[in-house]
Amino acid sequence: MFEFIHVLQNQAFMQNAVIVGLLASVACGIMGTYVVTRRIVFISGGISHAVLGGMGAAYYYGFNPIHGAFVLAIIAALLIGFVSLRYHQHEDTLIGALWAVGMAVGILFIYKTPGYNVDLMSYLFGNILMVKRESMLFVACLDLVIILLVIVFYKRFLAVCFDEEYSRLQGVSVESTYLLLLCLVAVTVVMLIQVVGIILVIALLTLPAATARYFAPSLGKMMILASLFGAVFTTSGLVISYKQDLPSGATIIVVAGLTYIIATALKGLASRFRSYDKK
Repeated sequence: MFEFIHVLQNQAFMQNAVIVGLLASVACGIMGTYVVTRRIVFISGGISHAVLGGMGAAYYYGFNPIHGAFVLAIIAALLIGFVSLRYHQHEDTLIGALWAVGMAVGILFIYKTPGYNVDLMSYLFGNILMVKRESMLFVACLDLVIILLVIVFYKRFLAVCFDEEYSRLQGVSVESTYLLLLCLVAVTVVMLIQVVGIILVIALLTLPAATARYFAPSLGKMMILASLFGAVFTTSGLVISYKQDLPSGATIIVVAGLTYIIATALKGLASRFRSYDKK
């Protein structure tokens, strides 16, 4: 632990990694709460895997892969949201198609790009240690946007997550609110790609919120607790991966997954003890 602290004090790459992990945890906790509550994990997975097409195209044409991911994530979110609202029976098919086609297009662009694409491989599997200062500022700006929009539309998001029909009766534009929510999820997905990669992004988006749900009595407290869990998972994962020389993204997810399993087991035991007490 002291060795990690020494490296953190003296190495800029580790400072960037910790800061980006903490910043990403904020969006992860807030939007992950909506994803878990609204049960749109599969939609989030479709968006996260579809963005590889945008990243591959951006890299092929000489642009920042994250910018390509950002554009395609928003397009995928709007497309999935529109089909989900208008043609609910075709939603799963579209998500599966975007998931597969996005990955396939990305692989084709990677194949056609000369040389070994180290950057794209790090985005695919995640390497928080390679995050640059400009990416850190990008994540911080996205955090601010997400926080401001959630504050402004908190009641609308809450209504859409729990009771769409009642929201319509109250005059809430369910369609536009839901599309905005999906766009914010898409932005969060792009942010988390830099931390754990495309393959593991769903886990980091959902596990902190799923764990927090066991302990939080309200949606707002669930967001705060999920953000704290995200910060603990990313920091702990970084410490363990550094000491054991392991991939950082995968280590972060293992820490999050084990914590979720333990929390689930404890919740089950607590429920069983309460049922025995009533008898």
